[in-house]
Parts: sequence; structure tokens; C-alpha cells
Amino acid sequence: MSCNSDSVSTIKQAAEFTGLSEDTIRYYEKIGLLPYADRKANGHRMYSKHQLEGMIFLTRLKSTGMTLEEMKSFRKLYIEGNDTIPQRLSILMEHKNKIQGEIDRLLETQRIMDYKINNYYEIIENPDLDHIACDSEKP
Repeated sequence: MSCNSDSVSTIKQAAEFTGLSEDTIRYYEKIGLLPYADRKANGHRMYSKHQLEGMIFLTRLKSTGMTLEEMKSFRKLYIEGNDTIPQRLSILMEHKNKIQGEIDRLLETQRIMDYKINNYYEIIENPDLDHIACDSEKP
């Protein structure tokens, strides 16, 4: 789907474009995480490029582990305008630091796993012949 400046998308197209389900989009509108969509005369939802970009941004925040309540607070600041940019920046920096801490923790876990895996390969490739299981003289 193209997303030029004057495009209007249905909820189905918005779901396909953003990766959110139609039910999730409706739910996000209901809880105030997304603004309610404009409606056609027949009542069907329609979304602008700007609204689709907002949905994509939400999916990025959610993928970082930000909670729905945190995203709602961030959106509220966004709606309040540019005077809240320092607060939004602070929230994003704090969240980025949290993510970096998680990445560091996962990298340390990965190093431990690599050590254990390499240790097991070493044991397989160079078994200790003096080990009791390898001693053919004992029952």
C-alpha cells in the first residue's frame, strides 16, 4: 500500500500496513492510545498517513517493552504540544537506558552460554581417559 500525503486507508489496510490486527487498532482507540479514526458516511473507519505513522511508532515503542500505560502517557504529552518535548525526550532516554541494561544482561547471559557450550565441545572432543566411566578395569 502506498502512503502518500493524501492517502486514506481503511482499517483493513491500516492493519496490513502496521502489522497490528484490526481488533488491536480498535482497542487502542478505545483506551485512548490512538485517536478515534475519522469515519466515512457509511461509518467505516479511515486513517490518514499521519495516523498510520503514529500506529507504526506505537508498534516500535511496544516492541521495546514499553507498557500501554507508558505509551498513553507519552501520547498525552505529544498531544499537549512542543512544550513537552523535553519530557518526551527524557522518557525516551530513560527507556533507551532500560533497554541498554537489558541488552547488557542478555549479552552477559550469552557469554555464559558460549562458555558452557565451548566447555561441552571440549569435553566431547577431548574426553578425560582417566575418568571413572572410561576405566575399563573397574566394573
